[in-house]
Amino acid sequence: MYLCGMLTVNEIIEQKNFSRENIVTLLNAEGPDGLFLLKRAGEQKLNIVGNKVYLRGLIELSNICEKDCFYCGIRKSNKKINRYNLSDEEVLKAARFAFQEKFGSIVIQSGEVTNEKFVARIEKLIILIKELSEDKLGITLSFGEQSESVYRRWFAAGAHRYLLRIESSNPVLYKKLHPDDGHHTFQQRLAALNLLKEIGYQTGTGVMIGTPGQTIEDLADDLLFFRNFDIDMVGMGPFIEHNDTPFKIPAADSLPLSGRFNLSLKMVAILRLMMPTINIAATTALQAIDPLGREKAVMAGANIIMPNITPGSYRNNYLLYNNKPCTDEEPEQCAGCLDARLALADSEIGYGEWGDSIHFTNGK
Repeated sequence: MYLCGMLTVNEIIEQKNFSRENIVTLLNAEGPDGLFLLKRAGEQKLNIVGNKVYLRGLIELSNICEKDCFYCGIRKSNKKINRYNLSDEEVLKAARFAFQEKFGSIVIQSGEVTNEKFVARIEKLIILIKELSEDKLGITLSFGEQSESVYRRWFAAGAHRYLLRIESSNPVLYKKLHPDDGHHTFQQRLAALNLLKEIGYQTGTGVMIGTPGQTIEDLADDLLFFRNFDIDMVGMGPFIEHNDTPFKIPAADSLPLSGRFNLSLKMVAILRLMMPTINIAATTALQAIDPLGREKAVMAGANIIMPNITPGSYRNNYLLYNNKPCTDEEPEQCAGCLDARLALADSEIGYGEWGDSIHFTNGK
């Protein structure tokens, strides 16, 4: 077994000793040690949250964004993208599809917009989705940083989960990913996450794995951040360059995509061992590298999948990174293959269930 700090990978897992040093050991685990890590995390998931995977039908509302993050394909400075905004009818049709297919929950996301017209529109859509689904569809939102009053309006309307990715818990690295213009500060992101928890949302965050300048120690700190912040759900995956961003060319010291993929699986596995009752998403970016990426993440501890139910004609315009999968499919095609794909991971879909984070519902 690989030794570091006098503890083997096996001992770290058995003793649940997730210090920063020991997490670094786990992230560096390769060969039999790496396989053992993934296996034990999968067993932990089965023992604590079971073999069900819960669906979050993903509706990409709009690619209009006020922010200019250096890594993101829908950043406001990208002039090569065709901007779009789904109509209310298209959003409701997608939500109705999710309800009829017994997805249990949906995620509505877009670029970050903060004006009153947008805020009121989201509030109205939440209410209408609750009505059409007889309050049976869970609603997760991902609209970036908003004011406390906005978060409270959406929560009162019926949204109960919110995903706001930290991207990196290292303020220096965070600054490398975002413009230094006063609108992208690390402190603002932390403040928004704290607001979401205070209001009562099941609060989710996540990081990119393999960004330029990121170290293994940074990733260990990210996992400790999730635990110390007492997060309810996490969505994280490999960083993939986008051609129309400042990060379009891999940095000289960048990990190859396969390395980012393997690290992502280990991040999922370690987090499942550290926080056994939270929800962990098998993100689409994994599938962009490996056709079975999401299934491998499920086997390593993930229990959430977000099938894209955005109308197919819009999907090529919501490209956060290169090689996004399933952009040429309609919702019916994405839904149809899920049972078979998850059977490969010895899992089943929790149809019609919200699949709330046990961590949140137990209050710990």
